Amino acid sequence: MKFFPRKTACLAAAFCIAFQSAVFAASSTSSLSSVRFHSGSQHDRIVFDWSEIPSYDVRVTDDGKCIKVTFQGLPEKQWKKESFSGKLVEKVTYEKKHEKLLVKVFLRHPLRYKVETIAESSKVYIDVLASSTISLLHVPETTAPPKPERRKEDIGTRSQPKPGPTRDFTEIELAPGLKKTIYSRWNSDGPVQAFFIEADKSRYRLKPALDNGQVIGRESVSSISAEQNAIAAVNASYFDWGGDILGLLKIDGTIAGTTYINRTAMGIKKDGSVIFGYPHYNGTVTLNRTSWPVGGVDAERGKDSLVIYNHLYGPSTGTNEYGLEFVVKHGKITAIQTGNTRIPRDGIVVSVHGAAMDAFRGARVGDPVSIQEDLGSGWNDVEQIIGAGPRLVENGKVRVTVAAEEFPGDIRYGRAPRSAFGVTKDGNYVLAVVDGRQSQSHGCTLTEWAELLLQYGCVNAMNFDGGGSSALVINGELQNSPSDGSERAVGSALVLVRK
Repeated sequence: MKFFPRKTACLAAAFCIAFQSAVFAASSTSSLSSVRFHSGSQHDRIVFDWSEIPSYDVRVTDDGKCIKVTFQGLPEKQWKKESFSGKLVEKVTYEKKHEKLLVKVFLRHPLRYKVETIAESSKVYIDVLASSTISLLHVPETTAPPKPERRKEDIGTRSQPKPGPTRDFTEIELAPGLKKTIYSRWNSDGPVQAFFIEADKSRYRLKPALDNGQVIGRESVSSISAEQNAIAAVNASYFDWGGDILGLLKIDGTIAGTTYINRTAMGIKKDGSVIFGYPHYNGTVTLNRTSWPVGGVDAERGKDSLVIYNHLYGPSTGTNEYGLEFVVKHGKITAIQTGNTRIPRDGIVVSVHGAAMDAFRGARVGDPVSIQEDLGSGWNDVEQIIGAGPRLVENGKVRVTVAAEEFPGDIRYGRAPRSAFGVTKDGNYVLAVVDGRQSQSHGCTLTEWAELLLQYGCVNAMNFDGGGSSALVINGELQNSPSDGSERAVGSALVLVRK
């Protein structure tokens, strides 16, 4: 705790991690005449007009969202106690306590601030600064960052952006080889808040996970994390409302979802290293010398299509009676049904409809079955794969492939909550989300999201499902604020567990 001489300009830096305080000694017989407020592009300012600068104490709450200023000496003169609201300040309250005046300044999210005096006019003012720096060290006052250029969403390659004059990342070590980072900044057009978890690949491992280990059904990231006893988890695949995975998904060597469009995927090798690329599923089923292409795995059966269902899908296929289904074990047909067939743990179900059903009408119980599946060069032996997209960062440069991967407009354009997975130059894993569609964070475009991941330190990164699905959980605790107001039930998650 440090004391400053009377009528000397003072600076207090806000800390969101540790509880900090500073005491300023001056007159204790001053009276307050007015409180004024101004909200500008770079800061919100609260000005206290005194007859003489009083002694005061400055503190900030543990979550960094409330600045408490206690002025010594009960104000003698009556003044209008107005509460103010701006871009950064949510509200201001006043409370008399034992001949002291407690002023609480509630912030919309943790931000750097300073408290200073103007001796000549007996003013004390609080500046809440738009560029946030949350740190355990003293943060000197800096000039405001340059106003970013407004641009349309673009596709292509960008070099690494130059860092601004302030440090916007707060790092918190959770355990050896594991750290959490909070990004908080108010840009010229609004606030952005993001959360990252980084893990040492030598101490932790990654794997995709489903609710209760099956495709059918959805659950929150928190619940999936708890089921897996995970250290951290982030939402992953795109999905439909029944839970079917919309994209390539492979868990412990078994396909749990496929895609019709060649999109970005990340693969986790046996040694823990991660690859990024564009695997594409191609499959063929041969029954009684007749072959037919696989239309999907663990997905809804379409017209004239052949779909494979395995134990990751659920207890049964859930199909209607207008098809034909072959239970296959150990390379032979063991049963034939018309629909909603129970899926054996040690086998699969080949479900056909229309033209595919006509092609296999001559198949009988006991006939041999051959299944060929291929994901492309370098991907067939990868046991864990999550496909989502688009690609965001490639080899240390921003590369947003949203157009090439044919994503629709609701993903392609505008600012939104988003999730991502990335890898640092050291091969560490990064799980990340940025909040959006809220007062404390308007979200990112895909290009802004890519630039932020690059700024964090990712040399390769890809986008996961976003919007209301975006959720990051650490040690069972939800870190971000989902835009739906609560966690959405999702199709899959990427979980981090100890080795």
